[in-house]
Amino acid sequence: MKNKRLLAATAAVMMLTGCGTAAAPSEDTAPATEAATEEATEAETEAATEAETEAPTEKKPAADAADVPEIKGYELLWHDEFDGDSMNEDIWSYEPHEPGWTNEELQEYTTSTDNVFVRDGKMVLKAIKTDKNGKDYYTSGKIKSQNKQDFMYGKVVASAKVPEGQGLWPAIWMMPKDESYYGQWPKCGEIDIMEVLGSDVKTAYGTLHYGEPHGEQQGTVVLDSGSFASDFHEYSVEWEPGEMRWYIDGELYLTVNDWFTAVQGEDEKPYPAPFNQPFFVQMNLAVGGTWPGNPDETTDFDNAEFEIDYVRVYQKPEYDTNVKKPEKKFREALEDGNFIYNGDFSEQEDLTDDENWKFLLFEGGKGTAEIKDNTMIITTENEGTVDYSVQLVQPEMPMIKGKKYRATFDAWADEERDIVVCVSAPNAGWIRYLEDTKLTISTEQKTYSYDFEMKEKDDPYGRLEFNLGHRGSDATVYITNVRVEEID
Repeated sequence: MKNKRLLAATAAVMMLTGCGTAAAPSEDTAPATEAATEEATEAETEAATEAETEAPTEKKPAADAADVPEIKGYELLWHDEFDGDSMNEDIWSYEPHEPGWTNEELQEYTTSTDNVFVRDGKMVLKAIKTDKNGKDYYTSGKIKSQNKQDFMYGKVVASAKVPEGQGLWPAIWMMPKDESYYGQWPKCGEIDIMEVLGSDVKTAYGTLHYGEPHGEQQGTVVLDSGSFASDFHEYSVEWEPGEMRWYIDGELYLTVNDWFTAVQGEDEKPYPAPFNQPFFVQMNLAVGGTWPGNPDETTDFDNAEFEIDYVRVYQKPEYDTNVKKPEKKFREALEDGNFIYNGDFSEQEDLTDDENWKFLLFEGGKGTAEIKDNTMIITTENEGTVDYSVQLVQPEMPMIKGKKYRATFDAWADEERDIVVCVSAPNAGWIRYLEDTKLTISTEQKTYSYDFEMKEKDDPYGRLEFNLGHRGSDATVYITNVRVEEID
């Protein structure tokens, strides 16, 4: 029998008590108590299911919604057009934190209107560089709707323009109202609606974090023209019981439906945990950190402003919560045992799609890739700032726990240079099944071979990577005869 529930208007229907601390993107927060972390038992899951069917809880009506667009099949739950002269504290709260709170970020999040303010119908989160005890000191803004506009399932739509500059890291994302319900991050789950690095404002990311061990799935959008800093763009997530979908400017770019959560060493919690509990929206502008790196002399703090034009949350009148986790599908090896498709480059193919080979550029990397004479030819114009700035990958390569594999390929270059090869896990916290391996290739074609054992849980989404960025050379690289196969 289908279990349908009437959704609460704007209220969190589960009366859960949490630590009240949320994690920054991709990082742990203050730990929950041991009991809270370990106690997401079947009884709690039952309670969560019962909570989904409770009657809606009354909340204050949203502001005038006359000018907010309707979306077919949805009802407007709450919104903020930032039309006032200050932050609407019926919706948002400040979230102050000291520097280094998470991700090794440099900023202090404050309650100052120098860092958080409304201007010309936009919410502005501004990063400011000052001097403290003779050293650079940074302040910035972070706001959240926790305990004011929590909700479970819906469509979040936000329009924003990001700042450009090394070390700046704007984000719009969601965390559970009660982080301790399934355990601290990442067990609690995290929905990143958008993230952009100020050093690469043509690329935007949408990510889902979950698990233990940490799992994540991520999609990217790279603009052909303009940037996410030059114009406002609309970022959206559709969150349903058994699927989430990410959009930028109305274009779908990521669909996820196979998440999980568990305490290390224990069975997984019933699907769709942890995304069957109320979440809240938050927005921040970080400075520095483990992902973007620190600001430098090129970073313009006069213009370090993250502008948000609106945030709108919609819900369907009801959702089918009787969902099942899809079974994992593992790609078959070719007849010769090779898990790499088109490894001899005998076929021309689109290197921008997600089928077989894909060529990627990040963090200042510039270059091209083409298949010619059974060879992949990668030409680098700018090596970028990280090893994956110039990258060739083959995704969806099945990796089975306990199996042993051998990766082989031929490679050479116009002049001696380094590259890095690995087999990564994009959906499992970017761990490595074949560790990052630096090799020096010469002008002579040579065969390289690496054996490795898969020691983690089965993964249908392993990825072979050739990373050419940030190696001190822009010499053209040639690759052919690529194989990944099982060995005894």
